[in-house]
Amino acid sequence: MQRNHISIIAILIMSVIPSLMMAEAPAGYYASLKGKSESALKTALYQIINPHTQVSSYTALPEYFKKTDVRPGTNYWWDMYSDLDVPTNITFGTYMNREHSLPKSWWGGLTNIPAYVDLFHLYPGEAKANQAKSNYPLGEIKAGVTPKFNNGITQVGTGVNSGGAAYVFEPANEYKGDFARTYFYMVTCYQNLDWKTTWQVANGTYPSLQPWSVELLLKWHRADPVSEKEINRNEAVYKIQNNRNPFIDDPDLVEYIWGDKKGQAYTPPTSGTTTPGGEFNLITPVNGMYLDFNQVALGNSTTSQLIFKGENLSGTFSVSLTGLNKSLFTLSSKTVSAAAAMTTAGTYITVTYTPNAIGSHTADLLITDGGMADGASYRIHLLGECLAKPTLSQLTATEATNITRNSYVARWEQQPADEVVDYYMVTVKRYKDGVATTYELPAETDSLLIDGLDEGDYDTYAVQSVRLEERSPISNYVTVKATSGIEDILADEPLAIESGYGFLRFRCSMPQTGARIYDIAGRMVTTIPEIYDGLEVELPTGVYLIVTDSHARPVKTIVR
Repeated sequence: MQRNHISIIAILIMSVIPSLMMAEAPAGYYASLKGKSESALKTALYQIINPHTQVSSYTALPEYFKKTDVRPGTNYWWDMYSDLDVPTNITFGTYMNREHSLPKSWWGGLTNIPAYVDLFHLYPGEAKANQAKSNYPLGEIKAGVTPKFNNGITQVGTGVNSGGAAYVFEPANEYKGDFARTYFYMVTCYQNLDWKTTWQVANGTYPSLQPWSVELLLKWHRADPVSEKEINRNEAVYKIQNNRNPFIDDPDLVEYIWGDKKGQAYTPPTSGTTTPGGEFNLITPVNGMYLDFNQVALGNSTTSQLIFKGENLSGTFSVSLTGLNKSLFTLSSKTVSAAAAMTTAGTYITVTYTPNAIGSHTADLLITDGGMADGASYRIHLLGECLAKPTLSQLTATEATNITRNSYVARWEQQPADEVVDYYMVTVKRYKDGVATTYELPAETDSLLIDGLDEGDYDTYAVQSVRLEERSPISNYVTVKATSGIEDILADEPLAIESGYGFLRFRCSMPQTGARIYDIAGRMVTTIPEIYDGLEVELPTGVYLIVTDSHARPVKTIVR
């Protein structure tokens, strides 16, 4: 599955492409930015890109990725976390994950906000790299330090600066600009979020990034210019979400907000500023786009909000449904005010898909009037697929592992082999000073790192499998105390184990001798004369107990 590396000549040719072509936004898209600078410019961008059409569900993300993240001319994912050739028909969860490049735990893991399913920071990512990346910030690994994870594309290790995190995630040079512009987008589009983890981001509408982070992201943005890949992806996401990444459209915007041109008034490029002669211009929705509701269980329904924004509009738009399965789709309104569509935030109508039979369904949403020329129209294609409602077995949550003073790995048994699962949802109840706060976190596999505990806190967690947004009965609850676990039972020389897919990694402050690894039945699997921090050992799937000469109490871990 290893991809052949591109030749030096090909790399040189590709590096020239960005200078020959630029992404071009629709006329009028950035008109409101003229004359603004720094904080005001960033807030004006927020007002443009924050209102957008939210994708249908977390479950559906792999289907959207097929439009945004497939290598041209192939059926392989374009994975910015590894150089493996993974086919697009593979089931997500085992080898590939839906990866939030800006970790969802940074905003508290809430799943009911647009950031949770915003394609501009979601990418298909190889599972091992995703697990190693965890929720660490972007950064550069210190010179001379051996990374704790390195697959040639993704590295995780001790950073030059990390904002206080234990490690940083450093992508390959060819993707550093991509991730920088992703982060610039996220802290602009979601400058209204209350960030729970502020290693890299900062609360408030400006600058919304820590000083060290601004310096790093500017460096990466300048060194790795906008690529053809980013331009194409920007256009693909625009046709799904009806918003754009402005730092791909005009990379110089970064300089006006955080860089060398702070304080200077911004003038949008001529293209994308306005329409000639005050002509009718419906900026969103995109004519000919697909509003894809993906898979829905029979008896359920799902909705999507379609945003209307434009300039030089007049009167009222008429919105109607046509096509073979139009009866399965409904609209919150059959008219849209041109005046409302010309406001900064635009206006929405809600489209609902309620299938009454198993199968694939299509219809068109037709937009007329609103100042269009006689006989002109916009057509939006509606797609949906109805499947039988799944039956899901109750899972069993198992003992947490890798427990430290502020984190642990929640674990559970996988679903039966004959059940299809899209992902798992972990319900965590955190008790702090006698007060419980409940929140949910999604997981791709049968484990999830949970952090943020303070001394004296304790959690209980349970898990459900999810298919077509249907959930299994909730499992039993497992209790984890922040002050319990490895750090409280270790001997003079501490030892911790990090586990992954087919391997485990030793974490210790100093080398230890006489490591013995036993299976759950007590049979010795192997011995290692000396271990050191970061040493990795490949092992089959199973539960293991590890002791050393200076750490007599067994440390339990699970290799998946």
